[in-house]
Amino acid sequence: MLSVLVPVYNYDIRALVTMLHEQLSRSQIAFEIICLDDCSKKDIRTINTEIEQLQYTSYQLSNINVGRVATRQALAEHASYDWLLFLDADVMPKSEHFISNYTSLLSSDNEAIYGGFAYHTKQPKEDYILRWTYGTSNEQVSALKRNQTPYKIVISANFMITKALFLKLNSQINQRGYGYDNYFGALLKNNKSRIFHIDNEVYHLGLEPNESYLHKIEQSVDTLLKLENNKNIQDTENDLYNLYKGLKKLRLHYLFSYVYRIFKNSFRKQLLSSKPNISLLQFYKLSYICYQDLNS
Repeated sequence: MLSVLVPVYNYDIRALVTMLHEQLSRSQIAFEIICLDDCSKKDIRTINTEIEQLQYTSYQLSNINVGRVATRQALAEHASYDWLLFLDADVMPKSEHFISNYTSLLSSDNEAIYGGFAYHTKQPKEDYILRWTYGTSNEQVSALKRNQTPYKIVISANFMITKALFLKLNSQINQRGYGYDNYFGALLKNNKSRIFHIDNEVYHLGLEPNESYLHKIEQSVDTLLKLENNKNIQDTENDLYNLYKGLKKLRLHYLFSYVYRIFKNSFRKQLLSSKPNISLLQFYKLSYICYQDLNS
């Protein structure tokens, strides 16, 4: 009845899978847990194989690293049931009723259900503060607000979706990289998919170092620009994309590109500090996409 799918890359998933298995067992529904390792380090693969002691649970290995999109596609194709619950390896359900909150909606007429993201209130070390600050301000959003613009915040780390819809949309993403959640949201919107947001968060545990996360942000902007150049995105609720398109229409992207070129080092210094300004981060992303558009 429910296939729980976890793409894995260099992360210990034993605690996550154990919690999920306990809740699924109490739910008294037919289930399976499939974890697909995208060529992690040997020591990670070794410890994670312990989860196969749990009933209806498998840990599969890939011999090459294929990326998140392809790993999720492979998981979905291998799944036995019509509903899929995708969870990233570096999350932990916030509620002891996490599974039942989802399974109570299996008979609804929705095609995709997003549970949301949460962060622990205790600040991490300074080297990891950028990811935490951005997450608490931009990703930790109530279901009430998310449902107002349902295709805007579609975080692939925690969502349930019909197998048929996922395979239909995810198969249209034929490149690997970071930042394809925005595209998946646009595909959901273009398809007029029935999606619903609930308050059923997972804690995001795998915070990246500041420099690594800033690089990932730049990668996600590069992905957005590539999708625009290839005319893959026609309609989206992504704020950055819509602002960029507005600036370009007014030919103001030349000014923002110039600002990025002159001040990028100052911007980066502030964003990599112990007190990153998220408003500045949003401006950085906007000026960066304008610069990349004109110089790549």
